[in-house]
Amino acid sequence: MNEITRIGMDTSKHLFQLHGVDAAGATVLRRQLRRGQLEAFFTALPPARVVIEACTGAHHLARRLRSWGHEPRLIAPHRAKPYVGRNKNDAADAAGLCEAGGRPGMRFVPEKSPEQQARLMLMGVRAGLIRARTQVANAIRGYAAEFGLIAPKGLCRIETLLEQVAGDPALPPLARKLFALQGEQYAALAPALAKVEAELEAFVRDDDLARRLKAIPSVGPVGAALLTIKTPDPRVFASARGFAAWMGATPRDHSSGGKQRLGGITRAGDEALRAVLVAGAMAVIRQALRSGKASPWLARMLARKPVKLVAVALANKTARIAWKIMVSGERYDPTRATTATAATTAAATATATAPA
Repeated sequence: MNEITRIGMDTSKHLFQLHGVDAAGATVLRRQLRRGQLEAFFTALPPARVVIEACTGAHHLARRLRSWGHEPRLIAPHRAKPYVGRNKNDAADAAGLCEAGGRPGMRFVPEKSPEQQARLMLMGVRAGLIRARTQVANAIRGYAAEFGLIAPKGLCRIETLLEQVAGDPALPPLARKLFALQGEQYAALAPALAKVEAELEAFVRDDDLARRLKAIPSVGPVGAALLTIKTPDPRVFASARGFAAWMGATPRDHSSGGKQRLGGITRAGDEALRAVLVAGAMAVIRQALRSGKASPWLARMLARKPVKLVAVALANKTARIAWKIMVSGERYDPTRATTATAATTAAATATATAPA
């Protein structure tokens, strides 16, 4: 046991498959443990690197391993998959994790604290409540349409539709009872969602970074909270472009033979974070088109590119601004871009009018 330097651990609800190697990379451990056996095994084991997949319960398990004197490392599933053998089983998964954890260029998932997980839970509960409200509203609309009752768009029309259903004597009594039950489900979601929204607003109000990020035009409370919660240490990214690439807002590169081929965005990283930045960009674009007032950069982009493509480009730009704010500790300055553009224009005009 003293020779073990790295362990790959495939986790599940009750069983944990271990694969350990020594300093030379030779296999010295193959063992399966139950959850209740983990503490006794790892507390008796000399310190080692323990590689686990970043999945449900992985961050809690990493914190426990660290308290037992070991060095936990979390790997994203797609990064460990190339090292798994041909046959898919727990032993092969553990061996693949062990091998992936020893690669020099491997990227690991940052370990989250309980506070960070609680904030992520806040965003997840909010998304689940919104999803449930939309599902119930769509069900009410669909069933009502079966009886010829059509309501206009918007959640504000659901209560009116339910009142119309309750007062329609042509509907069967069973249908009215079921509509009333759905109405109770829909009504119960509103106060729960209001409580979660209040917690979200309180978090953004009390967190300095979230307040600074919220000042960016296309970033609202949800975007500021997601950027604050889901972004790892921003200093691990060498540049703002690296942060945008991590978020999946940069073009996919498929170049070869010296010929550059760029496609659509990679859609890597966190989908919710990318989606909320694109939605915020669309809001800014709609406001600019409605008012006729847009920044010079946005006006040039809208003049030659489709709206949705411009929205992705603006989300990319927003991600870079957010990275700069997170790294520097500065606050968003809306006049900086205008000042820089004016200075560049003045310099170009002076060059063009200077005598030869």
